[in-house]
Amino acid sequence: MAYSIRDPLVTLLRTVIRRANDIRVALGAVIIVAAMATALGVWVFTILAEEVREGDTQQFDEAVLRYLHSFHVPWLDPVMLEITGLGNATTVMVMVGVAALFLWLTRHRYSAALLVIATLGGFLITLILKGTYDRPRPHVVEWGTQVVTSSFPSGHAASAAVVYLTIAYLAARLQRRSWARWFTMSLAILLVLLIAFSRLMLGVHYPSDVAAGMALGLAWAAFCMAMLEAIQRLILRGEAPGAERDERPAPELDNGDR
Repeated sequence: MAYSIRDPLVTLLRTVIRRANDIRVALGAVIIVAAMATALGVWVFTILAEEVREGDTQQFDEAVLRYLHSFHVPWLDPVMLEITGLGNATTVMVMVGVAALFLWLTRHRYSAALLVIATLGGFLITLILKGTYDRPRPHVVEWGTQVVTSSFPSGHAASAAVVYLTIAYLAARLQRRSWARWFTMSLAILLVLLIAFSRLMLGVHYPSDVAAGMALGLAWAAFCMAMLEAIQRLILRGEAPGAERDERPAPELDNGDR
């Protein structure tokens, strides 16, 4: 029988593909997407942080704030204050407490723990980075609210991204209709963008601040989401099947039931 080096190579290739497919199924698409989002968020934040440290964004940042302020009208500040209040520490902690309590009572205890850890971790990371970069607040236009911490990255943008995206993700896992899942996530994204925009309209952050805050929040939230999916699929399934069933996403309805 003729022997060809091609035969073992083909066998090896098929084995690698099969193993890769097994890993993909075991980890799940959510983990892969979350890992990619984490990498993207970290990359964007790193680029922005380097540009800010070197002062390369300053001219652009100031120009944007002046342009936005040219549309300022007296009634806009109260609206922006209401929107920015949704990203205040007190507000998000209350929302996290209510959401975590609901998840705990409905036996989604790992999800509740994830939400609390994601929120507290996001606050801590942002605080550390603010102290590290210590960027002064902009004094380009008159402020619409009082602030005391440093400017980079935006804590409101970061905490909004962490809290609202994580809550939306956990809520979407409980929904059985795909359109409802997409609507929930889209609403959270819109809310994060509005909170970030309010910081610019109030003149208390540069555009690079809020962009970095959102990138940081996305990276941390996506990392926590990946951890929950990994714990469910790789640990709970074998060690705590009851908890794995509780944490499992709701199955989608058939087309006829939608």
